[in-house]
Amino acid sequence: MGARKRIAAEQRKEVNKAKARAILNNCPTSPRKMRLVADMIRGVEVNRALDILRFSTKEPSQKVEKLLLSAIANWQKKNEEVRIEKSNLFVKEVFVNGGRQLKRLRPAPQGRGYRIRKRSNHVTIILDSRANIQEQVESKTN
Repeated sequence: MGARKRIAAEQRKEVNKAKARAILNNCPTSPRKMRLVADMIRGVEVNRALDILRFSTKEPSQKVEKLLLSAIANWQKKNEEVRIEKSNLFVKEVFVNGGRQLKRLRPAPQGRGYRIRKRSNHVTIILDSRANIQEQVESKTN
C-alpha cells in the first residue's frame, strides 16, 4: 500500500473512532426484512426510536433495539460529561448490508433438489447529537 493510501486510511479510521456506532454482524435474518425495520428508525430521536422498536411486531426489531442500546452505550463512553437528555441524540445513519448465505438443498420431486438460500445480514447504526450538527453548520458559515 502506498503512503497516500495509508494516510487516507488512517484519516478514515480516526473519523470513524470519533463516531458513536454499533455493528451487528451475521444476523440470521434476510436483509430485506431487516431494512424494513431500519427504515423505521432512520433519522429519528433515540428515545422515540427505542419506543418504535419495542412496540414493533417485526421479529428483527428486537435485534435492532439491542444494537441501538449498544450504540447509545458507546456514545456515553465517548461523551461522559454530557447527558443524553441534553444532547438531543438521534440516529444519524442505519444501513443493512448482505452477509453470508448458507446454501441448502430441499428434496424435490423426481430426484431433483431445490436450492434454499438462508440469508444473513450486517447492520450498522451511527448516532450523533443535533447540537454537534448545529456547531458544524455554524462553523461552515463563519
